[in-house]
Amino acid sequence: MRIGVTVPMAFGEVADGQMTTFTQTADFACRAERLGLDSIWVFDHLLWRFEGEPEEGPHEAWTTLAALAPVVPRVELGALVMCSSFRNAGLQAKMAATLDDLSGGRLILGIGCGWHQPEYDAFGLPFDHLVGRFAEDLGVIARLLRGEAVDHEGRWSHFAQARLLPPPARRTPILVASKGERMLRLTATWADAWNTAWFGRVDDLLRERIRGLDEACDEVGRDRAAIRRTVGIRLHEPGQGNDDERATDADAPGLADLLDELEALGFADTIVWATAKTPTALERIAEARRIHMERRA
Repeated sequence: MRIGVTVPMAFGEVADGQMTTFTQTADFACRAERLGLDSIWVFDHLLWRFEGEPEEGPHEAWTTLAALAPVVPRVELGALVMCSSFRNAGLQAKMAATLDDLSGGRLILGIGCGWHQPEYDAFGLPFDHLVGRFAEDLGVIARLLRGEAVDHEGRWSHFAQARLLPPPARRTPILVASKGERMLRLTATWADAWNTAWFGRVDDLLRERIRGLDEACDEVGRDRAAIRRTVGIRLHEPGQGNDDERATDADAPGLADLLDELEALGFADTIVWATAKTPTALERIAEARRIHMERRA
């Protein structure tokens, strides 16, 4: 199993009361790579605006990934997930092919339909028919990344002989984060990988999500084994996660036990969102990976 981590890129993630700098993001990513982790992941939001809480916003996701690519030359680069409705589908495919090329074929294009209405309202983006718009975008992006010329007359988007030039150096894999029936069918139809999140243990909800993907694959005639399965784990500091049922505060051996269980369920990747972006947290994740890998040997 491959183990990845989300990187800090928002206010207060590295130091209380301070916006995370790119130097801090890069330092965290470099440490993760040195410790042997397999991938780094960004979040894609324009802002967070929740009632009763201070407004916040992370640095822009595509720019951050592009800047990290030469800094961490080995690990896979991904997003959980790029919001399809923030960028034109053709432009998003072009950006993905470019970043994949400049990183030496290390990008996995995670995309989703979006969910946080305040950022849509703030930036003048339509919030209606999110899944319908996503369905059009996903088909266009997948076909462009396969090297096709795309003609498309949809309800929300129009393309006339759109093509990626220069052609993609390889077919960048697409990951879709999904859980509802319609989104799972789109995943089974177009995606190379699937993500479900966030969890802290194997429970009935996680098993239900897996069954949902299996059923979607069967419905569209897709080989279940053809989709790379990834799961997001939220990790608290030891002793600090007791009130969060969707997270874990396990020590390294306990986290390794969870990795064993997830692999047995068919997951190829675990992506850890450590709420504390510290060297100690990374070392704990890396130690869990080491224990898990030794058990497999």
